[in-house]
Amino acid sequence: QVQFVESGGGFVQPGGSLRLSCAASGSAFGLLGMGWYRQAPGKQRELVAVITSSYTRNYADFVKGRFTISRDNAKKTVYLQMNGLKSEDTAVYYCNGRLGLTVAGETGQFRSWGQGTQVTVSS
Repeated sequence: QVQFVESGGGFVQPGGSLRLSCAASGSAFGLLGMGWYRQAPGKQRELVAVITSSYTRNYADFVKGRFTISRDNAKKTVYLQMNGLKSEDTAVYYCNGRLGLTVAGETGQFRSWGQGTQVTVSS
């Protein structure tokens, strides 16, 4: 079974940057569509960005122009470069993926979630 482990979160000031990493185990990583999601206290989990197996990318409107999703299939890792961070970006960030995931980043077929990594943006 594929496992995903998030890292790279931390405490940053508004306007700062962070790069999150999502390391995957298992085989055929390059065939998986991968997404980043986040959940703030009292709010539902929401899609942040998606990169498909064919490298098609999609972003939530609230991060367009600020965040970049990328992948390195040889390293079985997905990244989220976050620039121009705002206080409202504060959340726990999760990654997940599966065969056939589209740019919509649908979550209904995800069987589990990892621990995520905390991002706190505050002065």
